[in-house]
Amino acid sequence: MTAPTKPPHSSPADDVSGADLHAPVIDWFDDHARDLPWRHPEAGAWGVMVSEFMLQQTPVSRVLPVYEQWLARWPRPADLAADAPGEAVRAWGRLGYPRRALRLHGAAVAITERHGGDVPSDHGQLLALPGIGEYTAAAVASFAYGQRHAVLDTNVRRVFARAVTGVQYPPNATTAAERRLARALLPEDEGTAARWAAASMELGALVCTAKNETCVRCPIAGQCAWRLAGKPEHDGPPRRGQTYAGTDRQVRGKLLAVLREAHAPVPQEALDRVWHEPVQRARALDGLVADGLVEPLPGGTYRLPLT
Repeated sequence: MTAPTKPPHSSPADDVSGADLHAPVIDWFDDHARDLPWRHPEAGAWGVMVSEFMLQQTPVSRVLPVYEQWLARWPRPADLAADAPGEAVRAWGRLGYPRRALRLHGAAVAITERHGGDVPSDHGQLLALPGIGEYTAAAVASFAYGQRHAVLDTNVRRVFARAVTGVQYPPNATTAAERRLARALLPEDEGTAARWAAASMELGALVCTAKNETCVRCPIAGQCAWRLAGKPEHDGPPRRGQTYAGTDRQVRGKLLAVLREAHAPVPQEALDRVWHEPVQRARALDGLVADGLVEPLPGGTYRLPLT
């Protein structure tokens, strides 16, 4: 009799169990987790939500001062909702990707109007908020309310790719297979699942990093499929690099910096001085207007949005 074979479309999620990974990773987290303000009980669900918006594509070191200032100014969603969206863009400073500020403002307005000013705990209600995607809804439900959800950020995806799938890097975009694997690895107990979500994310941020993994510090190095396979080099599609200098994104940042510093409408000539190339400058400004980050006024002046 021949041995049974796996179905042709099987994946690591079909036969994996996270039971051997949970305890060592959570124990490591208990000893090594960073003391971050959004992890304190007093941060509440709003503090968790603000941190999740700010931490997208932005390192913790840059987020911390802006986060503290933000929560001091707008300690509840209703406080932010009562202010102009342009003030959210101004307070966002140089965190980058400033549309996140508008999305967070929109979420605060919806929370105030639909939920009495309290961040909802229901995953579906979180997902229905403007500017909230699957990742953020799962993160808030898990980190703020201790629920059982697969929370897949870049760090978690890298840990799972290496420890379970045996490859150096995850795909450029999250796949259905990754989501199945993340669900298969979830502990059954809600509280343990929430702790696992935070712990696996921290492991990717501090130990199993993109460029300088330190396997000697990893609590699951002995079980890591990638390490046991001899750390084979990445052979998938090229990993996307992030460029900034000379891009429209840089020009947009320079234009926004002028508008953030001004508390009155800014004339066109003041914006013209920030970048030497007129076609790229005009394209960047048009993009800011189209994204709702800048409001054009009669007479050729501009300001951050008031509505």
